[in-house]
Amino acid sequence: MDRPFLKDPAHQAYFLLRLVFVVAPLVAGLDKFFHILVDWNQYASPLLVNIVGGHVGGFMMLAGVVEIIAGLGVIWKPRIFAYIIFLWLVGIIVNLLLTHHYYDIALRDVGLCLSALALGRLSKIYR
Repeated sequence: MDRPFLKDPAHQAYFLLRLVFVVAPLVAGLDKFFHILVDWNQYASPLLVNIVGGHVGGFMMLAGVVEIIAGLGVIWKPRIFAYIIFLWLVGIIVNLLLTHHYYDIALRDVGLCLSALALGRLSKIYR
């Protein structure tokens, strides 16, 4: 039985990116409800706090639902949901920059953002 996955580095990269963008959004999304990893509310910029009328906890739970849906969406429709995650991460990056505190996390999220874009591009070839 021929297993092209084992020989094709691009297919392996697609698999790894897909795995990351299923697991990470699911874990982060669920943690928005439980705050085991971190208190997510601390990452809300003053602008976001004003937009949501101070209801940061409720907004983070809504964000968690979006992230869970996005992670599950990558399982079935990576060609679409990779780009949704890309855009979501752009929003997170902007929010983090507006806090004037979390530049390191914003930089990490730039890497994740570009990785989601790579998944979207590879999903046109594989699946």
